[in-house]
Amino acid sequence: MFRFASSRTLASALNASKIAPSARFGAAQQKRNLSIHEYLSADLLRQYGVGVPNGSVAKNAAEAKQVAQSIGNDDMVIKAQVLAGGRGKGTFDNGLKGGVRVIYSPHEAEMFAEQMIGHKLVTKQTGAAGRLCNSVYICERKFARREFYLAILMDRQSQTPVIVSSSQGGMDIETVAKETPDAINTTYIDINVGVTDDMARDIATKLGFSEQCIEDAKDTIQRLYKVFREKDSTQIEINPLSETSDHQVLCMDAKFGFDDNADFRQKEVFEWRDETQEDADEVRAAKSGLNFIKLDGDIGCLVNGAGLAMATMDIIKLNGGQPANFLDVGGGATPAAIQEAFELITSDPKVSAIFVNIFGGIVRCDHIAQGLINTVENLNLKIPIIARLQGTNVEAARELIDKSGMKIFSIDDLQNASEKAVQLSKMVKLARDIDVGVEFSLGI
Repeated sequence: MFRFASSRTLASALNASKIAPSARFGAAQQKRNLSIHEYLSADLLRQYGVGVPNGSVAKNAAEAKQVAQSIGNDDMVIKAQVLAGGRGKGTFDNGLKGGVRVIYSPHEAEMFAEQMIGHKLVTKQTGAAGRLCNSVYICERKFARREFYLAILMDRQSQTPVIVSSSQGGMDIETVAKETPDAINTTYIDINVGVTDDMARDIATKLGFSEQCIEDAKDTIQRLYKVFREKDSTQIEINPLSETSDHQVLCMDAKFGFDDNADFRQKEVFEWRDETQEDADEVRAAKSGLNFIKLDGDIGCLVNGAGLAMATMDIIKLNGGQPANFLDVGGGATPAAIQEAFELITSDPKVSAIFVNIFGGIVRCDHIAQGLINTVENLNLKIPIIARLQGTNVEAARELIDKSGMKIFSIDDLQNASEKAVQLSKMVKLARDIDVGVEFSLGI
C-alpha cells in the first residue's frame, strides 16, 4: 500500500520530550538546526548511495512538465516543497486541496504545479498564514510491500546519537509511539565505533525486512549514519523507509536537520537554507545577532541572557501578564542592537508595554540607558517602557533615564517591575478598547 510520509513526526515528539522549551507560553521551541526541503534531502541521499525514488525539483509549471517527461513513468507523485508537516492534508490559498498529489501524466504535473507554485499552503503546522510554495518535487510512485520508520537523532540525555526505529512506519507513527510503545526500538551509538555491521543488520531484522533485503537495508542504515556524522546533522528521519514490491530498499521521504553551530563547516548545506519558509522577524533578528521568538502575548520583553529572559517571562506570567516574545540581545547589548530589538518588538501591534530587563556586565548600564533613550526618541514610541537595569554604572543609568524626560519607568526590584509592566499593559489595552490615547490612559 502506498502512503505519504508523516508530517508531525515521532522524532519531533522525542526531541520535544528531551528539550525543555518555554512551552508554558504556548511557544514553539527555538530549534538549533537548519531544515531543508525534501528534494534537497533526496539529492543528498543520492550522493551517499542511499536509494530514493527517481525524481527532481521544478520551480515553475513548464519545468514540472519536463521533469515528469524525463521520469518516463505515468505513475508519479507531485509534492509541494514547503517546510511544514501535514502537506498531504493541507489546503492552498487558492482552494486547491492537498500539497501532495498522485499524478499520471506530464500534463497533470504542469497543471498541479501551476496551482501550487506561488501560493501559500496551510497545514496543521503552518497556522492560518500558511507557507509559500516556491517549487514542487516530482518523483516516481513506488509501491511498498513493507513500510518502516527510522530516525537518527542526537539524544541529549545520553549525549550520543540514537537510532529510533519501528516496524510500523507511515503516517501514524505518533499513534504507534503512544498506543504501542513496544513497537519502537531505540539503539544507542558509540560515536567512537559508529554503526557496525551487526548493529545495522540487527535493526534491519527487527524492522521486518525480508531476508533478501536485509543486507541492502543494513547498508542503507550505515550510509544514513554516515550522512548524519559527516554533515553535522541533528536529525535524519525517514518515514517511510520501504521495501518495495520489486525488493528495493528506498527512502520514500526524508526530513533533515543540521546543527546551526556547524554552519562554518557545512557551508554548502547552509546555502540550501530557504528563508522564505522561516518567520521573517526571526530571520531579521538572527542577522542582527539577536535570539528572538514571537509569542502570543502583549508585553514585549528585551533581556540579555537566555536564563534571565526565561525568568522574565516566568515572572510576567506569575503576575497575570502574557509575554509577547522571547528576546535575548546577548552580551553585546549595544545601542544599535537595542533599537533593532525595539523595532522587532513594536512590529507586533498587540504589544502594549515593553519590559527591559538587562544586567550590565560587559556592556555598561549607562550605555544601555542612553541607547534606550535614543531608541524611544527615534521611534517616537508611545507605549510604556519599564526598565530594570542592574550592574555596572547602574546609578549613572538611572540618572540618565530620570533626566531624559522620557516616560520610561525605571524600577530596580524585579517583582515590582513585572507588576508595573502588567498593570500598564492592561491600561493601554483598555485605552485601545475604548479608543482613547495611550498618553491619556497613563495620565501623562
